[in-house]
Amino acid sequence: MAFKVPKAGDTETNSGNFFIETLRQLLALRSAKTFVVDESELKHAGVLVPLLLEDEIWKVLLTRRNRQVSHHKGQVSFPGGAVDREDQTYEETALRETFEEIGLAGNQVELLGRMDDIRTVASRFIIHPFVGHIFECNRFILNREEVDNILKIPLAFFFKTFSHEEKCSVTYEGNIYETAAYRYHEDLIWGATAGIMKNLAQIIGDKIDLLQGKK
Repeated sequence: MAFKVPKAGDTETNSGNFFIETLRQLLALRSAKTFVVDESELKHAGVLVPLLLEDEIWKVLLTRRNRQVSHHKGQVSFPGGAVDREDQTYEETALRETFEEIGLAGNQVELLGRMDDIRTVASRFIIHPFVGHIFECNRFILNREEVDNILKIPLAFFFKTFSHEEKCSVTYEGNIYETAAYRYHEDLIWGATAGIMKNLAQIIGDKIDLLQGKK
């Protein structure tokens, strides 16, 4: 039986704690799939899958990258980026890059767990995604050298019952890729980003009822 997503201000669930704790448990009860590769073959990146409760709807925050960045120009993606030598863990990479891109500090995010690694479609990266709960943020400070805008999309949009997931051919920088994709208004979410959201929808399944967030 599906759980009901708590609304902000519910005394019984303490403003969404039930949702967060359920998701934390779902992530903890599974073993994330990882890739073991030669460092010379692929690069590693850590990304944050940020969730926030806004207008009583759980949303996922994504960024629209600008055309000046080295990788994934113009794509809709998660905040995050390539691992630096100073980074001790992939979680550290995800949080550091998130702060650099959108001004969200690590003490404003509660990490809930790790998802499956995924390879990018159009570049030679392995992405290590981590789900995080944004529990405090009045505004985002965008690094305009990397990010054009942020998108807040209802989490329920990515669930099969009412999402617009499709398999399509995407032409990017002169190459054609066959990939899963979600079309949200004017934005096409494809490649590794679409794969990560599909993975999250599979993890949650029918354990949490997201119908109230399908707007």
